[in-house]
Amino acid sequence: MSDGRYRRVLLKISGEALMGDRDYGLDPQVVDRVADEVRAVIAMGVEVCLVIGGGNIFRGISAAATGMERATADYMGMLATVMNSLAVQNALEKVGVQTRVQSAIPMASVCEPYIRRRAVRHMEKGRVVIFAAGTGNPFFTTDTAAALRASEMGCDALLKGTKVDGVYSADPKKHQDATRYDRLSYLQVLSQDLQVMDASAISLARENRIPILVFSIHTDGAFAEVMAGRGKFTIITEEE
Repeated sequence: MSDGRYRRVLLKISGEALMGDRDYGLDPQVVDRVADEVRAVIAMGVEVCLVIGGGNIFRGISAAATGMERATADYMGMLATVMNSLAVQNALEKVGVQTRVQSAIPMASVCEPYIRRRAVRHMEKGRVVIFAAGTGNPFFTTDTAAALRASEMGCDALLKGTKVDGVYSADPKKHQDATRYDRLSYLQVLSQDLQVMDASAISLARENRIPILVFSIHTDGAFAEVMAGRGKFTIITEEE
């Protein structure tokens, strides 16, 4: 049994979080540390699934802004998430965690197609399921894919691992006077346009009553600390 606060969770990691100090691609040390973080939470008895972004390789919105047709750009971004998912799968397998990658865009040579009931069964057997290729549809971000998969998997919480230790009123790296929040409601995030996740992801989590916890994936042990209700993070729920 889990000794944490949640039985099943989805962890969303941006592609940029996997870059470390690099300008592009993956930092193997960061990927290995993320694998260690996930392993620690699995050891607590928590079922874990992942959604990983692709912004470290290709960002569809940026490409569309330069003139590329948006749907094509988004599909290219989805393929980038598959590459990141395979890298994280490899890191997890190296530390003894059984995994499955399921892609919303079928590519049988490298991973399974996304099948909800099969994914649930994998998690029940203690495997980490990594959901790749977003929702499989253009015009939807990996944030929305994370909220969708968390809803489909019946997750108790959606965690977003970022470069900062919670939600701030502005970018704390650019604004030293930015206010950090310990707790927010879904409506506060939407009304204040806090840019935690896109509006469709927040709305989907709200409709399905899935709390969102934002924490720093770069802090050692932070994932397990959040699962135990400790450490620094921002929780987004309904207003009490």
